[in-house]
Order: sequence, then C-alpha cells, then structure tokens
Amino acid sequence: MKAIVISAPGGPEVLTATELPDPVAAEGEVLVRVAAFGLNHAESYMRSGAWGTVAAVPGIECAGVVEHDPSGRLPTGTRVVALLGGMGRTRNGSYAELVTVPATNVVAVRSSLGWAELAAIPEVYATAWSGLFGTLDLRPGETVLVRGATSSLGQAAVNLAVEQGSKVIATTRNPEHAPLLKELGADDVLIDDGALAVGITQRGLSVDAVFDVVGNSVLRDSLALVRPRGRVCQLGFLGGFEPVRDFDPIADLPSGVRLSFFGSAFVLGTPAFPLSDVPLDEICAKAASGALLARPKRVFGFDEIVEAHRVMEAGEALGKMVVVLD
Repeated sequence: MKAIVISAPGGPEVLTATELPDPVAAEGEVLVRVAAFGLNHAESYMRSGAWGTVAAVPGIECAGVVEHDPSGRLPTGTRVVALLGGMGRTRNGSYAELVTVPATNVVAVRSSLGWAELAAIPEVYATAWSGLFGTLDLRPGETVLVRGATSSLGQAAVNLAVEQGSKVIATTRNPEHAPLLKELGADDVLIDDGALAVGITQRGLSVDAVFDVVGNSVLRDSLALVRPRGRVCQLGFLGGFEPVRDFDPIADLPSGVRLSFFGSAFVLGTPAFPLSDVPLDEICAKAASGALLARPKRVFGFDEIVEAHRVMEAGEALGKMVVVLD
C-alpha cells in the first residue's frame, strides 16, 4: 500500500511517500480502506518530535470503507469514520491507503457527504461535542466563550454550541477573522490579547462556560472571566506547552469555579469515554443538511502532504484541511 512516513523528526519536508505491506486486522480491530483523512495539529507535534517516539505513519483520523472486520460487526464496504485509538501515536495512522483501528474507534455513518466533507468531521467534532456537552454540560440558553475559535476545533465548538441554542462569544487574535466567526453564528467576537477578564466585566457580560483551545498561557485569565460557579474546560495548547508557573489553587482558582481538561487523543473510544456517546452520525447528517457549517477549508491530494503541513503550521487555512486519496 501507499503510505506517508516520518523519515526523521523535523519539519514538513520529512514526510515521505513510500510503499509498505498491507496491514492485517487482528481480533478487536477493523481494517479500513482510507478515502480521505483530516489534518490535525497533533500530527505536526508528532512529526516534529515534540511528543517523543511515535508511529512511523502519522494520522489520527480518516473516512473510508471497511475492508475487513474479523468480528463480522461491520460488513465489508460499510462507510465509516475512524479516529484516535492510538493511530499515529502507538500504531500506524491514517496517512495511508489502509489502516487498522481498534473496533471501539470505528463508527459507521450513513451520511451522503463526499469523502472530503466527511473527513473534516470526526476528530474535531467528536472532541468539541465531548468538551461542550460531556464535560462542560452546556445547556441551551447558556453563554459559552470559545477561546481560540478560528482553529478547526474552535470552529466546530462554535458550530455545535450555536446549533443547540447557546449564546456564543468567540475569540480571535486577528480582527480580520471576526467575520468568519460571525458567519458561524457567534453572537459576539472578542479580540484576544491574553487578558479578556477585565473587558468581560466592563461590558457586563456573564459567561457560564469557557471552551479553551489556547491553553496554559491564558488559564488564569479564563478562570477569572467565568461567572461564579461557572465551568472552564481546557482542550488545547495553541498558546504553547509552557506550564502554568506557580499555579496556586487558593489564589488562582475562584471559589466554586470548575476546571477540567479533555484530552481526546488519549480517552475517546475507551470504556470511560465511548464513541457511542458522541452522535457522530447525527452530526454528519446535520453537516449534509447545512445545519452545521462543517465543510473543509482546503483539500489536498496525497502527494501534496508536505505543502498541506506547511499551510497548517503557518495557520493559513483558517479551518479544517483534509487530504483525499486517488
């Protein structure tokens, strides 16, 4: 099979197309023929060596058809999406014509979406849904602030929160990106200078929950801007991996405010966080109907993977990018 491997830790240029033996599904796995796969910042971290030793073939999600399911649960040819389950980290991932995935991380979908559109959904929408509704317990009518909203995960969170009837305050560092967030349905857009709490108070806004993709660099500010007994969930590190220095719960965590972290790469598909809890088939149907604006921003070919990673690292796509196989 054709596959893309990390030839050595480094920049986008280390991604190399090669031929590998076809993988074989063991018991408890499903062999998927990949039609398209989404691009994620996690893959750039793995490629660069920032996350230590990883699998040779990157890729943490894909859309395609079942080639073989030893259990017989999924007939050959079933349209599926597959995500996480160690792909790209502890096992070869989806940057290939074929990939084996734990059966718990493969979901059948009935959507009529094309492969590029379908591949734009699995990881970011499963993570956004889990963060918003599984962890933050966001309710219709509540106000959520999505911090890092122009990222593909942030846009998915805005989409889902608006669709379920919540008020959304979206943040971006670039004023030119405000129209994009308004188009997604954000009620308000704030320019994030790292210190939003004062402005939130001055404008008389009340924030029930914070969906934070920026991470450690703004954690204290995110905790300060939420209402008493509000909720903050951190889901990313767009602001860098530097830890929060001298964090003191007594001084930095307001009384009654709940702080949580959701690391989808490590838990989705496990018994504690089963993918059956995430309505991926319903999300795909809503994307097909236009109720969710989940289209990819850019689509690349398999032989354009180096350029795709360059665009991702430069932050030029402003949304989800996918790669379609021939």
